Amino acid sequence: MRNSNILKTYSGLPRSIYIVFFARIINSMGSFVHPFLTLFLTKSMGLGLKTVGLFLMMSALSSIPGSLIGGKLSDHIGRKKIIIIFQGLAALCLIPCAFLGKSIIIPYLLILSSFFGGAVQPANSAMMADLTNTENRKSAYSLLYLGINIGFSLGPLIAGFLYNHYLKILFLGDAATTILSLILVAVFVEETLPAKTSTEDKVSNDFYNENEKAEEGSLLSVLLKRPYLIAFATISMIYSFMYSQFGFITPMQMDKLFSAEGPKLYGSIMAINGVVVVTMTTIIAAVTRRLRPIFNIALAGLFFSIGFGMLFLAKTFTVFVISTIVWTIGEILSATNSGVYIANHTPMSHRGRFNSVIPLITGAGFAIGPFMMSLFIKNREVNSAWLLVFFFGILASTCMYLLYLNEKKKEA
Repeated sequence: MRNSNILKTYSGLPRSIYIVFFARIINSMGSFVHPFLTLFLTKSMGLGLKTVGLFLMMSALSSIPGSLIGGKLSDHIGRKKIIIIFQGLAALCLIPCAFLGKSIIIPYLLILSSFFGGAVQPANSAMMADLTNTENRKSAYSLLYLGINIGFSLGPLIAGFLYNHYLKILFLGDAATTILSLILVAVFVEETLPAKTSTEDKVSNDFYNENEKAEEGSLLSVLLKRPYLIAFATISMIYSFMYSQFGFITPMQMDKLFSAEGPKLYGSIMAINGVVVVTMTTIIAAVTRRLRPIFNIALAGLFFSIGFGMLFLAKTFTVFVISTIVWTIGEILSATNSGVYIANHTPMSHRGRFNSVIPLITGAGFAIGPFMMSLFIKNREVNSAWLLVFFFGILASTCMYLLYLNEKKKEA
């Protein structure tokens, strides 16, 4: 494929998408605190592992009510307002942490920051759906995914340097980059909450579909009218269950195979994942541009299944490298199409609320994955987990493909 065709993937998008792209790079690149949070709480603050685990769990759980509140408010008072208010509050919570030393107040400020951050996610997703349509949505979501990963590929390197030499700047830099990204959105991106009088006009446009038509009613009543979206979210739980094993099973397997070199090689695998995402996202988006999102997601399941499944037989680092390249292609396909599918099946009037609830369902596999797999491998070899993941991948991919066939048949 020619370079001009690849770059064309991201041409002609709304100006606001490009602004948000740069804002995502800045914000992700400045995510200094989270990668070193466990290290900071244990080494710098001297907290025990059990206490740290409790704080991390509280931080993760606090984002759930934040998400539900943010989703509800973004449908009523506006996406942009919620992003600026809550992401600004999340950033402000980090500033005192730079000056509190070893105070026990710090973990609670981080939990509060996580709560505010949770409120931002559904507003962000709703804004992206508002700014796009079925014609350009895949390209836009792919570009934003790329922006996030460009930032995350640089952020931990900077954070590692700051942690060792300028710990205060770890917090201040995170807050500053968040505020800078918010300034871009505040100045250059208009409020996108659809006016009630404009929703009918938008749906009549060829680039919008009937599923995006505004509706009256509660979140539950409107969601129950969309069985395809419920099925998609349920199957996606298996995808997140599989993906969670990368951070759970892989380190243990590599430690067993490579002993002292295990952690170092695992870090290399993480770096390879990042390189593949940054270098391959645009190419994959261009190649799959005309395919339906649900078909691409079904394809992602196959890449997950093959990529993770081959680790059942892994004995050398080369196999881990090949595996990572394969399953990362699945990650790209899934990440760049899942948001598109959700947006295409969400009414304009409920975008914030849908984007607060659906990720809770799809991401449930992350929450239960490590614990459930720990029970499975209790009396088995660690690598046996990948055999289970392989069959789960085939099952999930098949279910997604059947969903694709049903939707295609319904539209025929």
